[in-house]
Amino acid sequence: MLPATPLLLAFVAASLVLALTPGPAVVYIVARTLAQGRASGFASVVGVALGNLSNAIAAALGLAALFAVSALAFTVVKFAGAAYLIYLGVRMWRSAPAADAAAPVVRAQPLRRVFRDGFVVALLNPKTSLFFAAFLPQFMDGHAGALVQSLALGSVFVGIACCTDLLYVLTASLVAPRLARAARPALWGHRIAGTSFIGLGLLTALGAKPGR
Repeated sequence: MLPATPLLLAFVAASLVLALTPGPAVVYIVARTLAQGRASGFASVVGVALGNLSNAIAAALGLAALFAVSALAFTVVKFAGAAYLIYLGVRMWRSAPAADAAAPVVRAQPLRRVFRDGFVVALLNPKTSLFFAAFLPQFMDGHAGALVQSLALGSVFVGIACCTDLLYVLTASLVAPRLARAARPALWGHRIAGTSFIGLGLLTALGAKPGR
């Protein structure tokens, strides 16, 4: 179900970098925490996690169906995914959070609605499924079952993201007054994530498969 230990550690490291990089879901979680407290933040984390898991399952089913058609498809998708990861990395380097960006204003909502909105934010992010389809094959064995591998890796990623989102909730609830001055850490977070994606994509494109 999971790759060899060196490759699994590489997957965990890459997933951790991505999960820590602020995106739409993180912005939503932090905004809810600031507006309504930890309980609202926790509800939004659960909603986002289920949305991400749904995208991971959709990507896993699509990859399994594609790889079942042709063994060549695995290599094609792997290299296409490598190109997409490099593209993402370049975009992260070229884009930076605005230093004067204002925090979003969020109205108080019942926890059930906070959960639902978090699920929708994650589920309807069109980049998530595409990212899973590009990211997961870099750590999969072409000779093993694609569905089981992609589901396992997707679940690991969602678990890591859930943990980092909880960390954002706790941090937001403790250091709310300082979050407005977090532009520089966010900038460097994007650059670290971008460098990781470019490196992973290049390793695949050049034929240096980690842990294989």
